[in-house]
Amino acid sequence: MVAVNTQGTTSTSGSVASHGSGGADDRPEPPSVDVLALALESTQVPFAMCDARDLRIVWANAAFEQATGYDAAGARERQRRPVPPEVRRHGEMAALRARLQRGEPTTAELSIPRADDSLFRCKVHFSPVPHPGGGAPERWIVAFEDRTERLTHDAEQARIVEAERQERRSVNIIVQVSDLLMDVTDRVTPLHEIAALLRRTVVRWASFYVNDGGLRPLDAASDLRPPSGRGSRHGETRRADGGDEAHAPQDEVQQLLDGDKDRPVELVLDHAHPRASASHWLAERIARETSGDVTVGDVDGRQGRGGVMGGGRAFVLPVPGRRRVIGVLVVQPREPGELDEATTTVLELIARRVGLVLDNARLYDREHRLAETLQRAMLPQQAEVEGLDVWTYYAPNSENAQVGGDWYDVLQIAPDVVGVVIGDVVGHDVEAAAAMGQLRSVVRSYAYDVTLPGPVLERVDQLVAGMRIPRAAGLVLSTLHRDGEAWRLRWSRAGHLPVLHVREGQVTQLLGAGGPLVGFGGGQRDTAELVLAPGDVLVYHTDGLVERRDRDLREGLQALAQVVSAVTARDSAGIGEELLSRLADHPEDDVAVVVVRVPDPCDVAERGRSPRRRRWSLPSEAASVARARHAVVRTCHAWEMPDAANAELVVSELVANAVLHGFGHVSLQLYDTGDGLRIEVEDGNPAPPVSTDGHPGRVGGFGMQIVERLADWGWRQSSRGKVVWAKVRPGALPATGR
Repeated sequence: MVAVNTQGTTSTSGSVASHGSGGADDRPEPPSVDVLALALESTQVPFAMCDARDLRIVWANAAFEQATGYDAAGARERQRRPVPPEVRRHGEMAALRARLQRGEPTTAELSIPRADDSLFRCKVHFSPVPHPGGGAPERWIVAFEDRTERLTHDAEQARIVEAERQERRSVNIIVQVSDLLMDVTDRVTPLHEIAALLRRTVVRWASFYVNDGGLRPLDAASDLRPPSGRGSRHGETRRADGGDEAHAPQDEVQQLLDGDKDRPVELVLDHAHPRASASHWLAERIARETSGDVTVGDVDGRQGRGGVMGGGRAFVLPVPGRRRVIGVLVVQPREPGELDEATTTVLELIARRVGLVLDNARLYDREHRLAETLQRAMLPQQAEVEGLDVWTYYAPNSENAQVGGDWYDVLQIAPDVVGVVIGDVVGHDVEAAAAMGQLRSVVRSYAYDVTLPGPVLERVDQLVAGMRIPRAAGLVLSTLHRDGEAWRLRWSRAGHLPVLHVREGQVTQLLGAGGPLVGFGGGQRDTAELVLAPGDVLVYHTDGLVERRDRDLREGLQALAQVVSAVTARDSAGIGEELLSRLADHPEDDVAVVVVRVPDPCDVAERGRSPRRRRWSLPSEAASVARARHAVVRTCHAWEMPDAANAELVVSELVANAVLHGFGHVSLQLYDTGDGLRIEVEDGNPAPPVSTDGHPGRVGGFGMQIVERLADWGWRQSSRGKVVWAKVRPGALPATGR
């Protein structure tokens, strides 16, 4: 039985053990030397005893042998060999020896080579063993605290922290790239900034190249159109020695562009690559863009000079789109060798993101240009109307550039009959533009057959109902018949805003002959009539000119009537410019305007508040040159500007160049700068004009020389192509007497 005494001790013999207050018989005897030696030998902590003179190990326990692989003799033998470089720390060892010589207990972090050449990382505790005679210690007892697990844990924690830091850095880089890519809509310029970001944060050098009929640097690629992702000829189109490229070595960069490989490939820059291959083009390009000199080889033995960093190597990553690779990202790592996995992952993510955005931009650009081409093709080629001063204007909503349903048409139906149409199809997309084109063609064809507006719209209603045009539309169809010096106006409206009639500052809305939207008539359409006197003005417009979110349509029409009543210009272009300057600064919808003025023989040019700016949209045909000359001369007379003949000659050359060498509609704009006339001509060809000394073997080629003689000129790129401007110098040529 077990009993507990009053002092809290137990006895297993069944009696209570009695203890005194510390008698000599109760003291445990100290262990013998043999017991102590056995205890040191049996402990799991490595122990060793060293000679104080040279720290040679004279004894070690079994735990030491298990930890290092050496017994005492083996350890002494190992101490005679040189210390490995990776554990050699002369300064720390010298300080340790100094403390030991002074007999001070000390602790040090050491890495001890094991028998298998691995390292035993431990904290070593040195304690002197007192001399029995009281002299200097002759032995040191050394305890080895294994730090391998702790150091491994610390290293793992450091690795995890570094990995998280690298991941955060990678995410931050990708976020910055995403911000830059928001500007890649129809431009490749942000790719320069992305490459610069990669050079600052990830790699030593980086650059993008696009595949657009062959690899091209960003500077040579069109800044207005995203790359096509097509092309297998790069740089030269044939080998200089006439060799067969089909037998050239396989090109890994071309395999990236063809989609046969999707992982980064290494490009050795001084390797002999086939000429006109993607690898050869890249090697030469990188050599020119980086610093230092290196020789770039060819398979046919020729060599070029260039500059290369990074040991003459680069890594090429594909920039994939949805269906094809549209370019490459070329990098050189910061340190010689391969790209590490983390860097490769970041670069591939960035390349994929860039490729997706560029591909989206390309698809948007294709859709945008399709709609633009469709709508531009359906806008009228305005006829030159004898006896009437006609000015037309169309501008799409800036948020839906070149895509809309507004349209106008000016028709020379007969020598004394002119048709004017303005309409609006609901929507801002390709379907709206297509519906507008169908409706415009129907109205135009019937207007030539039947000149009375009401019956024309009746036939249009019947046909549109059968065609099932998916969009609602409204329009105004009018005809003007010459009647001596006056004109007789007839019109009919199909759900569209009324035309404004202006006579001597009085504005009247022509509200008669109204009816439902096109296709919803189903019955008779009325025709109203009005006789126009010299000086009368008609303003046709769509709702985009007057409708705003902060006011209703009625208020917009009142504002338009006030502006029209205060117009001081005596030509249709001046009237139109004043309307646009007052009402169309920030349109929220498509804007179409047609201004028709009956010329007055008593017209007197007035200098008032009318803006000194004029603009015309001309078809790309030879007749536009004469029309532009006539517009400039008429504007110079209206503005009382001298040297109209010089301006006429300059605009003739600029418009002729746009018609001959450009494409698309030609836009003509005139500005009174206060000290002369500025002429701007825009066309769809982005190539700049070139001054030549004539065309060999044929007439012409001196146009820009004439412009240089008469004006200061220049050019700039535009969203459509280019704008060529010229400021006519007064008195550049003697007066012609015209």
